[in-house]
Amino acid sequence: MMAQIDVLLEGGHSYSEVINESVIEAVDSLAPYMHYRGVAFMVDNCSFTAKWGSRKWAPRFDYILDQLAYTAVDNGVPVDQGKISDFTGHRVHQAVEECCKLRPPVDISCTAETTTKEIVIK
Repeated sequence: MMAQIDVLLEGGHSYSEVINESVIEAVDSLAPYMHYRGVAFMVDNCSFTAKWGSRKWAPRFDYILDQLAYTAVDNGVPVDQGKISDFTGHRVHQAVEECCKLRPPVDISCTAETTTKEIVIK
């Protein structure tokens, strides 16, 4: 998400557009939808380009998490505090706070008797 924010800001997009496309859409739309229907269903119903990109990059991302990140944590490798500082000090946080003041309260939910996760567990 932060990489997308940086790319959009470097491309001259306004903070409100960057926040809407990167943060608000993920939190208000994608996360509840993925929880309700599952990631595979969401990917299957995306455009060809989005589908292709997610299927191309997902295994690489999983590999990085499984083989590098998780094993580093398990082996006690210290967290890179510079990356944490870069995130917490990023210029977008103040803009997100201001944009949220302008938004009406939103409660987006998907309802059904069961979710994808519950079906898989059964």
